[in-house]
Amino acid sequence: MRNQPGVARLSNPPGGMSLRQFFQWLSGAAVAMIPLYFIIAIVATLVYASGFQNFGWSFFSTNWNPNPNDPSVAAYGWFDFAVGSAITSAIALALAMVLSLGLAVCIVSFLPPFLSRLAAPVTDMLAGIPSVVYGIWGYVILAPYFSKVIDPWMVGTLGFLPGFNATPTQYAGGVGLILAIFILTIMVVPITTALVRDSLRSIPKELEEAGLALGATRWETMRRVKIPFIQRSIFSAGLLGFGRAIGETVAVFMVIGNEVTLPTSIFGGSTTMATLLVSQMDSAFTYPLLLKALVEIALVLMVISLSVNAIGLRLLGRKTVTGPGGIE
Repeated sequence: MRNQPGVARLSNPPGGMSLRQFFQWLSGAAVAMIPLYFIIAIVATLVYASGFQNFGWSFFSTNWNPNPNDPSVAAYGWFDFAVGSAITSAIALALAMVLSLGLAVCIVSFLPPFLSRLAAPVTDMLAGIPSVVYGIWGYVILAPYFSKVIDPWMVGTLGFLPGFNATPTQYAGGVGLILAIFILTIMVVPITTALVRDSLRSIPKELEEAGLALGATRWETMRRVKIPFIQRSIFSAGLLGFGRAIGETVAVFMVIGNEVTLPTSIFGGSTTMATLLVSQMDSAFTYPLLLKALVEIALVLMVISLSVNAIGLRLLGRKTVTGPGGIE
């Protein structure tokens, strides 16, 4: 349509887009950024709810004493809970990565096709079990078994190691760090197994065929070619699994023992940052200072979880092949 005198004409947006394409792009970008909006909203809400309360260096101490009768002597040090979170998450992740690597290798390379097709979805279904079901299973079924069989055996076998010595009184109920680690391991296995399994399946077929052509066995090809090729993906799977483990709440709350103290034995009770929030939330709204402390601990937990997951996703998304060192 030709321009007519006195009639203004809309110019196209930069980049050669039509006006319609521009608005489609704008609306699509707005929808795609919705998860980011939620993250910003959650962080902003937590920062606002904390009231910018400054607890000083005592916030990083081991002194937790939310004294409602005398606020002047109250202390909100969260170091004990950070240690509980680190112990349960790190050990559970180490065990889960060993299991996940073995499961993924078997599913991809060594199981018959019909068993491989069965094992993969069954492993994935573990992620769909509600957290409270894991907690009930651990508290009702596993805790008595641990107190009568597993804990005495571990004390008798590994009691000479630091942290593995305990009296029968300490593991009488079966709940504690060791049971929480066991439950967390099972809960982390599905996500780490799925990531490692998909990474193994994405390896070019030519690499495996080249290893076999050189006379290597299937296991040697897996150990010397495939696993080194995906080593960064394995590391990223571990980071994502750690982010899953450190934020787990309900199941861990039901089996960890919930003792506000530094754990001296792997059989004793402890508390994580996530379980602290659950256990103290009923009284937090009555005492404003306690609520602000819990909000700041929640903010710390969220920053840790987001940072770990972001690093893991960043490594997982780097697909450039750099040689036998892996994926970059």
